[in-house]
Amino acid sequence: MSLIVIGGHSRSVGKTSVVAGLISALPEFQWTALKITQYGHGICSASGKACHCASEDHSWAISEEKDRSGKSDSSRFLTAGAVRALWVRTEQGRLAEAMPSLRQKIAGAANVIVESNSILWFLRPDLYLTVLDPSTEDFKSSAQEFLDRASAVILHQSAEPLAWRRVSFESVAGKPAFHVRPPDYVTPEIVAFVKNKLLAGQSPVLSG
Repeated sequence: MSLIVIGGHSRSVGKTSVVAGLISALPEFQWTALKITQYGHGICSASGKACHCASEDHSWAISEEKDRSGKSDSSRFLTAGAVRALWVRTEQGRLAEAMPSLRQKIAGAANVIVESNSILWFLRPDLYLTVLDPSTEDFKSSAQEFLDRASAVILHQSAEPLAWRRVSFESVAGKPAFHVRPPDYVTPEIVAFVKNKLLAGQSPVLSG
């Protein structure tokens, strides 16, 4: 099994689109796709809705996506061709509690692709791609923390001036950088990079 993680510095920078694009472009890898969401106080991880039930049994939840309408992020993964899609919801900072169950659920997967930064605390992927949009000022602390582990950067082409003033990019200097123009988030170059890296690594299980 090979593992890819797709992260990004903020919301709405194209992480889900990159995951869906890679699933669609590389169906032979028989992807199990994971969407990881961490909620703040007052959100129920069991349903993802506002609540006042911050009890132990609501600290995390994992559900398998069945809807193929493409309306939710995990549904988009199925629509793109994923064999299986899981949505992991946890309270902020409690992802560790969900990890034993999550490891069991993906144990038999051919290959796994995850949309998350925080999963890097617990898993070491074969490939980690981070999506950056220079026009979006917000920069998650988790994205900064793991920037040095990025295998490559997917960078939005933008005429806007760089919005980040206090973020160092020395750790990714010299690493591959792929420029994209939304809504096209996955270029042939990105597909080739991912495929070559995986095939050169742990020999993922391919469909015959």
